[in-house]
Amino acid sequence: MRSLQHPSMNPDDPDSPCTAPVGNVPAELNRFVGREDELAALGGLLEESRLVTVVGVAGVGKTRCVSRVAALLEKRYCDGVWLTDLSPVREAGLLEHAVVEALGLTDHTGRPPRTVLVENLRERRALLVLDGFEHLVDACADLVRELLRRAPGLRVLAAGRRPLLVDGEVTFTLAPMCDEDAVELFSERARSVRPNREPTAGDRAAALELCHRLDGIPLALELAAGRLRALSVDQVLLRLDDRFRLLTGGSRGAPPRHRALRTAIGWSHELCTPGQRLLWARLSVFAGQFDLEAAEYICGGAGLPADAVLDVLEELLAQSVVEREDGATGTRYRLLESVREYGAEWLAAAGDTRRMRRRHRDWYLGLATWCELDWFSPRQAEVAARIDAELPNLRRAMECSMESPDEVHLAHHLAGSLWFYWAGCGRLSEGRYWLEHVLEEPTPYDAARLKVLWVLGYVAVLQGDAVGAISALQECREEAERSGDATAMAYAVHRTGCLAIVTDDPARAEELLREALGRYREIGELNSNVVMAQVELAMAVAFLGDLDAAADICEEVREVCEDHGERWALAYALYVLAYAALRRGLPERARRMLGECLMIGRTFDDLLATALSLELLALVTAVEGDAGEAAVLQGAAERIWPSVGLPLFGSVHFGRPRVECEEQVRRELGDAAYEAGLRAGKRLDRATVVERALGGGGAQERRDPPGADGGPASGGTRRPAASRMTGRGGPERW
Repeated sequence: MRSLQHPSMNPDDPDSPCTAPVGNVPAELNRFVGREDELAALGGLLEESRLVTVVGVAGVGKTRCVSRVAALLEKRYCDGVWLTDLSPVREAGLLEHAVVEALGLTDHTGRPPRTVLVENLRERRALLVLDGFEHLVDACADLVRELLRRAPGLRVLAAGRRPLLVDGEVTFTLAPMCDEDAVELFSERARSVRPNREPTAGDRAAALELCHRLDGIPLALELAAGRLRALSVDQVLLRLDDRFRLLTGGSRGAPPRHRALRTAIGWSHELCTPGQRLLWARLSVFAGQFDLEAAEYICGGAGLPADAVLDVLEELLAQSVVEREDGATGTRYRLLESVREYGAEWLAAAGDTRRMRRRHRDWYLGLATWCELDWFSPRQAEVAARIDAELPNLRRAMECSMESPDEVHLAHHLAGSLWFYWAGCGRLSEGRYWLEHVLEEPTPYDAARLKVLWVLGYVAVLQGDAVGAISALQECREEAERSGDATAMAYAVHRTGCLAIVTDDPARAEELLREALGRYREIGELNSNVVMAQVELAMAVAFLGDLDAAADICEEVREVCEDHGERWALAYALYVLAYAALRRGLPERARRMLGECLMIGRTFDDLLATALSLELLALVTAVEGDAGEAAVLQGAAERIWPSVGLPLFGSVHFGRPRVECEEQVRRELGDAAYEAGLRAGKRLDRATVVERALGGGGAQERRDPPGADGGPASGGTRRPAASRMTGRGGPERW
């Protein structure tokens, strides 16, 4: 489990020695302007109250303000300042998943995400920032209430359009900017648009008038500054006259500042060309970020050819309607939430919302289908990153399909197609949520439903939920036999064999897995699941005592993985080969293979592969003579297992290396030193322990090996040899 780090001193102590910021607060892309009094006031309120909620009209700068406060306070909260953007989350049931994700926690168990949050925050002193919660206010209030009650060291800073109404809450109303700050903000953003132009005295006077007429709303000011690419400040003022009169006649019951924000957005909208307005409205169907290809497919069509989308998108970028964000998956775009909502109203007024949501759903259904196929390729890591970035849109696509009984089968297909993400990328808990959710609605499409059933069974196996796994897999087998679905039957038999392994019945597992592999051959199936069936067969054979046969199977797997660029399943094959190598008296070879297992597990955030590898690496380390480091590695694995499920599945076979390691280390170190090593390992977060095990990190906590030959050390931490690679890119053969 990736967990909050280092229990800290009181964050309210200004002399706290914590100097290294912990958390996920993003760096600012442009200069924060003004708000000194508000920032100071919020800092003071957070010293006095454990829950401070910043409220105000959309566009007044709540998000930017709380992000700034969070950044200023990073060094005072040694367990981290964690920002959660809730605006893309549409279902209350996903609220806790979003917070778990923002805190960087990964949990494979069947525990509710709220339990995961409580257990990770209970002993911590951290600041949790919740932004954009207003559409989830009831669920958010309930979650905050419990977290504050169960985690006494936690403080919460929230930002939304209304209070949470939780006991102990202090509400801070963020007002529009004062004249001085508003003019400075407008001038700062104007300089970024026209950096080579020096403002005149007339420009400054016009800017002050503009700020007055826009009520000091930061979003309105930034949109106005964006128009300076084409207009002077005086021309902007002239155009604002018409737009104010147009929009003040809207809703008389709306607060004045809300009308001012709508005036600003509506004015920007009116300045757009028809094509720009059309794209703005159609882009509102996205949740969170999107890329150009998705925008071209979904938004192109009548009135806006697909090949014109790029040019129009660039114009919206120039007007600050759309934001650009560069990351691991390339250049992506997003609409600010208030801008997105405005576009959604225009889309609804045009009567085009349902059609556009279906186009959005179809694109992401196709994306998931392509990614499932491409998972069995050298692009596995790219696929994992892509799905991670697109998760808000994939959620919305499933929600869209669940709205119509005639389209529920598409939600089934989408949830089932993402099996590789749920099982291979640390998303078991959310995967189970969606799989069970889509199964609540019936569909006449047997194939889609059967796939969801076997994927659900697989997820339950990995979570250590034997009852849930048996229920789903048995239903899948019965329905597959009834409908004659040979593919679903093969997968159901396969996952039932996988369940037999973790429940200590290797003979039954071998029988089922050989049957499943035969069925796969009959239907011509070859993908990561089929390769994993071979690995699991090797595990069963190894547990039955035939190490040579197990190694032969995994060598075949390694060849297939090298041919197809498969890395995720390769990690488990290397685990079996390392197990066999250690039993054959080749600990150095086992260490190299386990090192690669850990690197692959880190790439895909696969907790199961990481925990299994650390357990076996601890025994390797003990055999090599470093009992102290073996205890530390066992402690580190012990910290991860609660997030995977039942430690080592409760299996005697999977648990044997741990038992042997503990017996040897206790014998060499004594009980007290062994327990101290375990405690030291439990204090290490997952990234640190993986780096430590690989020899590439934690240098200050490690002791250098005593000899240049890298021989066994007594009490020191051994640096593992680097894996040598073949010309084909696979690990060294043995």
